[in-house]
Amino acid sequence: MGDDSLAPLLDAVLAMRSRDELRALLLDLCTPAELEALADRWRVVPLLLEHLPYREIHDRTGVSVTTVGRIARCLDLGAGGYRLAAQRVLGQGGDDANA
Repeated sequence: MGDDSLAPLLDAVLAMRSRDELRALLLDLCTPAELEALADRWRVVPLLLEHLPYREIHDRTGVSVTTVGRIARCLDLGAGGYRLAAQRVLGQGGDDANA
């Protein structure tokens, strides 16, 4: 997805001033299943950063091992968003989160 097509959405997200405002936007923007998938993915991130085995992450979260693997791949090879968010929100993510 190109930067041009994402720009208006990014502007809308950045315009939210509180958790409640962002929650309202996400509730309007996403289906319940989409929100659940997003929340599940984020729950997996700290567990991957703790180097837990995929199967243990699955057992703790119910997220499929395949999805855990995809998230792990994004942590290693993605755009850096997971690591940056983890560094800022969780105090995790490693030194390369600044890259």
